[in-house]
Amino acid sequence: MKKNVYLFCLTLLFTGCYYDSSQTITYWQNEPVFMSATEFRNSVKISNDIHELQSCGKICFYNGYIYISDPEKGIHIINNSNPKHPEITGYIELLGNHDLAIRNQMLYADAFVDLVWFDISSPSQPTLKGRLENAFPDALPVIDNEYGCGGYYNEDLREKGIITGWELKEHTETYVTRNSLWGNIENEDGAMMNNSGSGSMSTGVNGSMSRFTLYDKYLYVVLNYQMCMIDLSETKPVNKGGVYVGNVETIFNYKDNMFLGTPTGMSIYSVKDPLKPERCSTIWHVLGCDPVVVDNDLAYVTVHSGNFCGQNNDELFIVDVKDVRQPQQLVSYTMTNPKGLGIDNGHLFLCDDGLKIFKIDEPQTLVANQITHKKGMDGFDLIPYENVLMMIADDGLYQYDYSDFNNIRELSVIPIKKTKN
Repeated sequence: MKKNVYLFCLTLLFTGCYYDSSQTITYWQNEPVFMSATEFRNSVKISNDIHELQSCGKICFYNGYIYISDPEKGIHIINNSNPKHPEITGYIELLGNHDLAIRNQMLYADAFVDLVWFDISSPSQPTLKGRLENAFPDALPVIDNEYGCGGYYNEDLREKGIITGWELKEHTETYVTRNSLWGNIENEDGAMMNNSGSGSMSTGVNGSMSRFTLYDKYLYVVLNYQMCMIDLSETKPVNKGGVYVGNVETIFNYKDNMFLGTPTGMSIYSVKDPLKPERCSTIWHVLGCDPVVVDNDLAYVTVHSGNFCGQNNDELFIVDVKDVRQPQQLVSYTMTNPKGLGIDNGHLFLCDDGLKIFKIDEPQTLVANQITHKKGMDGFDLIPYENVLMMIADDGLYQYDYSDFNNIRELSVIPIKKTKN
């Protein structure tokens, strides 16, 4: 009897030390929606039909016209020669567009993975001039929910075409786990698992939320952890490569430097050698999404809550950047929900609980020098230019006359007609 027990235990030791168990998991995941590259690149359409604003996107001003991106759909063209009566005059249907920049009558825009450019010498009738394919090979559509994605744009997927959207799908999977009688848990391939858990302009004026900026003969684009440099001096733009800059959301150029807004701070890169950007410094702040603008060697940075950056702080920072290698934060102010901002004629214009305007004579007394507060809209970004403020908000394009800071006057509003889900 003892011999039989011994043999049973010996057999168990060498052949029965493990037993399989399974676990079924159900989860939701965004799966990529593909469009053939040919169909995608043939989808550009230019129309004089009236396309009403349906969402607030990036904004650019050039030679009396306002260009507003219709996120991932196209670009609105607005004749603003009379800011009291702006007129929507055209639309560029451009899948995957978010940002744009204008230089010498040429409009440059992203279209998911590509850079596309248009001749706008006749602003209401732009002409498609060319496309730089795969200028931004890792660009993906925005995900507007809390779920992850089940496919990324890589070489294996490239043959399927261009990812132009996401489809939320439910998945159910069963995982088989091999368990040891001695307490170790291994997966199927034997690896140990862890149980712990307006005069003539040569360049357009962009809003502070832009990922595009122009410097010298180059277009700089921050996207997917890279700052890309594209040479615009040739007949056809030439991709000059890029440098790793981390998770960057906005870019603003000042003198020979690029100021990058990131979820964790502001980084400064010297572009004295335009094709070899050099990181000079980073000043850190609480986790948050932010744009930055610079004037008179002072950087103004906003941090706002209510977004995927996952923080609850709403602040305005002022940073001395006279020495870009040793920036010094001077002061911070608590705000309501600040977003885009701009500076003109000694004043700061800020999207925060509507529109706020401050004199910026002295950083330490900025809030005390607030001269006006227009409420009733949720501003996203703005451009102050030659006494006219153009502000895109969640419900429309607002314009104000600030030629007299003691009497800021609303000039016009083009409402956003939001589509019903």
